[in-house]
Amino acid sequence: MVSLNYNFKTALSGLGTHKTRSALTILGIVIGIAAIILVVSLGRGAQNLILGEIQSIGTKTIAIIPGRQPQGPTDILSTFTDSLKEKDLEELKKKSNVPHLAKIMPIVFGSESAAYGSETYRPTIFGVTELFTKIYDLNPEFGRSFTEDETKSYADVVVLGSKVKDELFGRNDAINEKIRVKGRNLRVIGVLPPKGQFAFFNFDEAAMMPYTTAQQFIFGIKYFHRIVVEANSEENVPQTVEDIKITLRNSHNITDPSKDDFFIETQTDALETVETVTNVLTLFLASVAAISLLVGGVGIMNIMLVSVTERTREIGLRKALGATNKDILIQFLLEAVILTGIGGIIGIIVGGALAFLTSIALTQFAGLAWLFSFPISAAIVGLVVAAVIGLVFGLYPARKASLKSPIEALRYE
Repeated sequence: MVSLNYNFKTALSGLGTHKTRSALTILGIVIGIAAIILVVSLGRGAQNLILGEIQSIGTKTIAIIPGRQPQGPTDILSTFTDSLKEKDLEELKKKSNVPHLAKIMPIVFGSESAAYGSETYRPTIFGVTELFTKIYDLNPEFGRSFTEDETKSYADVVVLGSKVKDELFGRNDAINEKIRVKGRNLRVIGVLPPKGQFAFFNFDEAAMMPYTTAQQFIFGIKYFHRIVVEANSEENVPQTVEDIKITLRNSHNITDPSKDDFFIETQTDALETVETVTNVLTLFLASVAAISLLVGGVGIMNIMLVSVTERTREIGLRKALGATNKDILIQFLLEAVILTGIGGIIGIIVGGALAFLTSIALTQFAGLAWLFSFPISAAIVGLVVAAVIGLVFGLYPARKASLKSPIEALRYE
């Protein structure tokens, strides 16, 4: 019986005979493992970025959304209804209905073209109240926000996101200038600092104005797309949610909860949803990337079969000197496992490096607070999978080599 150490050295020697062929053979494994590491790393980075931004809004924030809660992608249109109106806002503001309510803000939004002189840009219009600066912790870099009185009086004022300002005004000062939206002249009173993507919004591409102005003059609607509520403490969020449900059901004359024409999302709900979506998407993409591992496995089996044929005389000589079928089997299996193992290690290094460089690029050029995350679990799984592929796809060529007759092998030309 030949020692495992000797078989290992023999396997390495066999692979070293054809270095270029060995390198090309493991290319599929390298690409597959690198793709998995890259996808999982970017998936975690995206998840951490979105979760961090959602958490920065505060765990006391509650969103009231019109329509029935979507149960799938086809239900998303059910949220575009007019079930949230001014009377609901007034009912929710009453301390007797929602005693733990600290802040409440209706929101309307949509995309409209804005013009200044010969320049035009299509920002996202957000109709909000003066509370948006506190709820989203977003104070203007230049100028000011609008006031409660300006909201009540349907004032023609607007606060621009940094990109909107740059697109319409370039390097010129925008404060007190007027832009035209839907035939309405709006005075610019503030410019927001660059913020980038914030959870599900991009405030750089937004124009914020009193919701009364947006409703009356821009969108021509009498309902809200969202109502955002902030509870007075994190502990009171569950009770506040229940109070909101009761108040809205009474306002809408709903006695059966299954007939609700609204639904509520807390920050906890949003975090769980984002985690679920990103995990499923990452798993799907990693599964697609893993297909290349199968291709690499087939390539290894093919090359190992070629290697068995080329080394027929070597196999015969080793058997004539006393090597058993098991020794030959182990030698060729080790060659396949070593090939895939090396491919796995290189793939992990390449995938980690690509993920790191991508995180730097996203931070530097996209302005995202992207943190590099190396998926250790994915790396371990990748190595294990690579080894298993080596065993599975190397078994047939190794068995074929072990079953060769030493006399016939020695006669092979």
